[in-house]
Amino acid sequence: MSHNLLKGKRGIIFGALDPNSIAWKTAVKAHEEGAVFVLSNAPIAMRMGQINELAQQTGSEIIPADATSVEDLENLVDQAVEILGGKLDFVLHSIGMSVNVRKGRHYTDQNYDFTDKGWDVSALSFHKVCQTLYKKDAMNQWGSIVALTYMAAQRVFPDYNDMADNKAYLESIARSFGYYFGKEKQVRVNTISQSPTPTTAGKGVKGFDGFIAYAEMMSPLGNATADDCANYAVSLFSDFTKKVTMQNLFHDGGFTSTGVSNDVMERFMKED
Repeated sequence: MSHNLLKGKRGIIFGALDPNSIAWKTAVKAHEEGAVFVLSNAPIAMRMGQINELAQQTGSEIIPADATSVEDLENLVDQAVEILGGKLDFVLHSIGMSVNVRKGRHYTDQNYDFTDKGWDVSALSFHKVCQTLYKKDAMNQWGSIVALTYMAAQRVFPDYNDMADNKAYLESIARSFGYYFGKEKQVRVNTISQSPTPTTAGKGVKGFDGFIAYAEMMSPLGNATADDCANYAVSLFSDFTKKVTMQNLFHDGGFTSTGVSNDVMERFMKED
């Protein structure tokens, strides 16, 4: 059911790959709530995914951009403002990748070239997105910028590897840039710390099936699904959360607050 929460709002959604991705579901929900937006992803991700289907479904245009390239981001923002007919009201950063994870490198045996690449894609890209929007004054007052993160930024999840470090950096950027965006432009910047979710990226983490089962068991409300996260993101884009900024918002059914034992979790995952 639509409530027109985003009627008349314009935005950019990064990272929609396929129907399992949170960015994809957020785009569908934002469209249902009356928003117009452009979709963006790295050219290589676009070749691997199904973003053209999403664009057709939501009546959106696609602008390829490497989020680690300031030049690409500047072009993206300029085109988005022109296509959508004005400044932006919301941006979703749903981007993350660890080469060390993909290559099976242990946290204690990282290839630092891989580490640098993963950090640039997963964390520094968020600063580049915010800085581009900030310098171009591309956000409307009371606009909302949201990035997706994970509680491994605060807790030890061994198989999450260097992505945990990347997420911690990402969350720090949201706080720091949120200060300047709020003080000078009245724009909100937040992160959503989502439940383990069976996206294409999530399934690439070793022991994921065991961990998602453990999180489901330990969360008082159960794991939050990708659809749940899309609804939450839309609420943060809306005018109902105008004074929420610089926050890392846990959206995990209460899992974070249960006092989870890392030792118990690790044993559970090994047994699975």
